[in-house]
Amino acid sequence: MKKYYIKDIVNFKKIGKKFCSITAYDYMSAKLISDADFPLILVGDSASMVMYGYCDTTPITMEEMLLVLKAVIRADSGSVVVADMPFMSYQASLEEAIKNAGKFIKCGANAVKVEGASLDTCNKIKHFVSSGIPVVGHIGLMPQSINVTSGYSVQGKSRSRAKQIIRDALSLHKSGAFCVVLEGIPSQLAKLITEKISIPTIGIGSGPHCDGQIQVFHDVLGLDKSFLPKHSKRFFNGYDSFLSALHQYEDDVAQGSFPSSENYTDIDNSILEDISEDY
Repeated sequence: MKKYYIKDIVNFKKIGKKFCSITAYDYMSAKLISDADFPLILVGDSASMVMYGYCDTTPITMEEMLLVLKAVIRADSGSVVVADMPFMSYQASLEEAIKNAGKFIKCGANAVKVEGASLDTCNKIKHFVSSGIPVVGHIGLMPQSINVTSGYSVQGKSRSRAKQIIRDALSLHKSGAFCVVLEGIPSQLAKLITEKISIPTIGIGSGPHCDGQIQVFHDVLGLDKSFLPKHSKRFFNGYDSFLSALHQYEDDVAQGSFPSSENYTDIDNSILEDISEDY
């Protein structure tokens, strides 16, 4: 298993190598991703929906994120593991932000991810980095801000918003983030930002010009039949395949073909006769 470090992620941009990243929320998904040699895993706050069943990312707590992170870390992955700072885990105060980010690092994460590039957020990023906590930025469509933006929509389509997102990217770079997620922005804007900053950009719904791409594990494997966002692609029909296997299990039990002799152990007949006589 190859071990990746943050310096490797940064170097990918320097050598022009496109890289792939994906979310993980449990031990087995992290094992699969590691075996696939992905350089970066995001323990995303999207666990709020796909693991805990909430309607968006805002309800998930630090405690719930820590449970997910601990499971991913136990997979002993070779990937760089980035933990998403959930909503209101870093907004309230600098002290609270450093305390919560530190919990993720002490748990085994290699970095944390924060949304936004306000003056306050960038100030916190500077303190994170100076405290030994590497940071991934996140701008464009920011799921934690859906109550402000009234839902999910592509960002940066107007001149003013495009300029602001460029300024945000530059601010994150200056604040010490080692890479930045560009979510839901026009591909040409993502290309411009990728050319303007020396840290890697990781796109999701932002076109092919970013240095890397990130997707949700459950979307890539087609585990939710009822939902597929525009930015994603099903590379496997996991839902139907798993459902078919479960039905086969039901049928085999009903027909008596499972368990078969290879699935259980017999006791020696002489022992069986002996113990039967005692009862």
